[in-house]
Amino acid sequence: MAESRVIYGCMGLGGSWDREPWTAADVDHAQQAVEAALEAGITAFDHADIYRHGKAEAVFGELLDRDPGLRGRITLQTKCGIRLPEDGRIGWYDLRGSSIVQRVEESLTRLRTDHLDTLLLHRPDPLADPEDVAEALTSLHRQGLVRQFGVSNMSAPQIARLQRPLELPLMANQLEMSLHRRDWLESEVLVNTVAGAELGFPVGTVEYCTEHGVQLQAWGPLAKGRFTGSPETEADRAAAALVAQLAERHGTTAETVLLWWLQRHPAGIVPVIGTSRPERIRACRDAAAEEPALTHEEWYQLWVAARGRLLP
Repeated sequence: MAESRVIYGCMGLGGSWDREPWTAADVDHAQQAVEAALEAGITAFDHADIYRHGKAEAVFGELLDRDPGLRGRITLQTKCGIRLPEDGRIGWYDLRGSSIVQRVEESLTRLRTDHLDTLLLHRPDPLADPEDVAEALTSLHRQGLVRQFGVSNMSAPQIARLQRPLELPLMANQLEMSLHRRDWLESEVLVNTVAGAELGFPVGTVEYCTEHGVQLQAWGPLAKGRFTGSPETEADRAAAALVAQLAERHGTTAETVLLWWLQRHPAGIVPVIGTSRPERIRACRDAAAEEPALTHEEWYQLWVAARGRLLP
């Protein structure tokens, strides 16, 4: 899996969310973000074929073309399976084997590389045939086009269903996880409560991934600045104040504290940061370089502050 403790998510690269071509300015913007990530010790980069309608991959491919030595210093991951609305057509999910193969080939072309380190299936497709999916993934692996596979936004039963006909192990599951988006965690402790029944998060998914060696990747780990300058509720403000206090106590940044909170969980969560601001990327340096320094009590203090009420 990813060599670094933090993955850089490339959704913010490539310019606008439309079909307009990318520009030299978009490449310069991407280069600044990638250089900041590398300076912070982040060597794993996450894409998806839909990000900026493929332009995120395309500008990254331009960077790889500019610096031929870069590819050997990083790991590349992309996702497929979502078809965006376009020309009056509805959006849908598409995990047909032929579609997976085609999307991988297109991503490789845009990224200007001969292989992906990891391919994630972006969202569940209720019409997907696990045998068909397994055949496509196996073929991509045998051709040397993809080294390993995983999923995104899937529950334990959905992962198990895809895994049954597949000899290759599914190695990752990317979920939204943060100090704000805590349903994955709340579901562990709110079993047999009314509040737990209202969560909706599939109980057992975190445990399944831990037991089967499926790396949990957390997208949205910085919660869009909710705890670092853009609070929306009284609980956000209380948690933000505590985050700042802990950052000062441990001699680090607020961003690192938020990532440490995820990394401190025994499931081995790997945050996928999505900011394209170089200064904020660099603020994650300690999370990429060190073991989380939060104590047991500090971890719980953050949880309780963010939830705005005591644990049951």
